[in-house]
Amino acid sequence: MRTLHGLPTRLRGLADDENGQVTPFVVILAIAIVMFVGLVVDGGLALAAKARAIGEAQEAARAGAQALDLAEYRESGTVRLVPGQARTLAQTYLASTGDTGTVTVSGDTVTVAVTAHQHTQLLGLLGLDSLTVTSTGSAHPARGINAPEP
Repeated sequence: MRTLHGLPTRLRGLADDENGQVTPFVVILAIAIVMFVGLVVDGGLALAAKARAIGEAQEAARAGAQALDLAEYRESGTVRLVPGQARTLAQTYLASTGDTGTVTVSGDTVTVAVTAHQHTQLLGLLGLDSLTVTSTGSAHPARGINAPEP
């Protein structure tokens, strides 16, 4: 049986042995790699959410721009929106997408601002659970198509 006499020498030998130890550099490097990958992955998801929000804003504005005052058009040929109906059509489209937004009708232009939330995949590990993107789209009714708009 061993005595306690050799114990301090044995402990000193273990202290000099670096097998299995993790240096702070490796820990910091691993965290930095996770953060970088999180920015790439979640940044790509945020860009995709932004593109989706742009499409939804434009589509909602187009839906609202279909609210023509048909009596006025038939009587005088003037293309004019019914503001309340345009707002309702755009808001109905937004409700179907699940995102929130605001709709404004000014003259013959319907403008929709959409706010979308994208849940993060890896940045959630660092405390960032979702990213918010916003986008705006506008549309107005057109009578026939003569040339592309600038």
